[in-house]
Amino acid sequence: MAIGDLMGMMKQAKELQSKMESMQQEVAAMEVLGASGGGLVKVTMNGKGDLKAISIDPSLMKPEEAEIVEDLIVTACNDARAKAEAALAEKMRAMTGGLQLPPGMKLPF
Repeated sequence: MAIGDLMGMMKQAKELQSKMESMQQEVAAMEVLGASGGGLVKVTMNGKGDLKAISIDPSLMKPEEAEIVEDLIVTACNDARAKAEAALAEKMRAMTGGLQLPPGMKLPF
């Protein structure tokens, strides 16, 4: 391998690292909305999966409905998390040019 080839690979790796850092910041700032119960429960999460807000329709605020509300919150959180993961996967596909990386794999930077 020639020195020029190695230098070119190093430059590409550095550019990819920069793009990864930028994407991570973008994802952290992203907000996704998850909903359940036909929109009666809504949650907002950031791209890292941190819960930022919950909205519960007043019609669900009855003591006898507590278990239903709890289930709807869990479902809405899972919905938001799935949307965040899908958005991240799409950004990764766009950045890597379709290169399929195993889930959870981090590039060695």
